[in-house]
Amino acid sequence: MAYMIETWDKPGSLELRAQLRAAHLEYLDANKSLLIACGAKLDDAGNPCGGGVYIVDVDSRQSAQRFIEADPFAQGGLFERVSIQRWRKAYVDGRRMI
Repeated sequence: MAYMIETWDKPGSLELRAQLRAAHLEYLDANKSLLIACGAKLDDAGNPCGGGVYIVDVDSRQSAQRFIEADPFAQGGLFERVSIQRWRKAYVDGRRMI
């Protein structure tokens, strides 16, 4: 099952995000088999705007929760809020999935 995880950073935490980024990327690489897509949210100028989106293929909401809680961004206290929602793969990489 696919889940979309959206995160919102705590205000004023850009420096903390930068400090945790290397460990976060290592975590994502170690778990790339679960990732359909992920990335930071950006403003129109391409600057970070405080959060990210992950689309993960896991067996349950609890697994999605465990995945995001193990992320160094979460463990380092970066997130103000996290939302987890089931997601239907309609199109991925330009291919129809349903």
